[in-house]
Amino acid sequence: MRTAVVTGGAGFLGRLLIARLLNDGWRVLSIDIQPLDMSHPQLVVRQGDIRVPADIDAVFAQGPVDVIFHVAAQLAHGSVSEKLLWSCNVEGTRQVADHARRHKVPKVVYTSSNCLWGESLGRPVAEEDEPRPAEPYGVSKWEGEKVLQACAGDFDSVILRCPTIIDAGRLGLLSILFEFIDEGRRVWVVGSGGNRYQFIYAQDLIDGMLLASAHDRSAVFGIGSDTPASMRDVYSYVIARAGSTSRVASLPKAPTILAMKLAYHLGLSPLGPYHYKMIAEDFAFDTSRIKAELRWQPTLTNEQMLHKAYEYYRQNKIEIHGRDAASAHRKATDMGVIRVLKWMS
Repeated sequence: MRTAVVTGGAGFLGRLLIARLLNDGWRVLSIDIQPLDMSHPQLVVRQGDIRVPADIDAVFAQGPVDVIFHVAAQLAHGSVSEKLLWSCNVEGTRQVADHARRHKVPKVVYTSSNCLWGESLGRPVAEEDEPRPAEPYGVSKWEGEKVLQACAGDFDSVILRCPTIIDAGRLGLLSILFEFIDEGRRVWVVGSGGNRYQFIYAQDLIDGMLLASAHDRSAVFGIGSDTPASMRDVYSYVIARAGSTSRVASLPKAPTILAMKLAYHLGLSPLGPYHYKMIAEDFAFDTSRIKAELRWQPTLTNEQMLHKAYEYYRQNKIEIHGRDAASAHRKATDMGVIRVLKWMS
């Protein structure tokens, strides 16, 4: 029986990963600052902070570990400070790396982000492209990569750069979109909505993480769906499948982005610099390397996975809007000033 540590085990991705690992016969040691309401004979849960050495020590006291899946991260939703982002995403990763070294863990699999880029390159992003983050969250995730890469020789690290992760249960900012669709309101794109923005189905990402855990060396891979449709077409697909009376409408690009910037700087919007820089842009990773080296393939399109997430919201919306003690991706985000747009829709 192989043993895995999952950091961020109570989060959206962490819970799905733990369920898959247990189903596949792994022993799992979870650590998260949030409580995890899962139980299994082969699951050990520690509610703790990866930045606190004693909390991580308690996890590794459970016995030898074959791989660490480092999923924990502080997201940049709302008014999260740069200090907190750096503390969690960089210093927290440093603690994970130090414990991997001390406990002779052979492999760390790290979920990084497409927020390493804050602009479209006009083509799919390759692993060799130099990151150019546009805001503190992206900077912190890139620094986390550097922390792990500096440990070459101590353990292997496989870094998976992920676009937006979607599956049943994914909420956060998507809950705003889902509420609009559920209530039959207009769903807005910025500009024409012809931009193509790649997602990744959570189960496909987990497939990649498990393949990465068996990879025989350190590596960096971009991962994501194939041939993403335009955002207008993705939203239209979900609206049609949902039987909603919503329709897709356009906001003028330049004034909308200016308004988004102003709302962010006034603390009125959950959307930050990455969102207003990329909301009307194309973004996708080139996934040829992970397909060739790990024999990985995606299974769902952007349209299919977003509809799956919407259906979860529709069936559970009352319970969802009552959630409090949950990670950012497992509860609804406060709309802030976007509520004005809802009233106009």
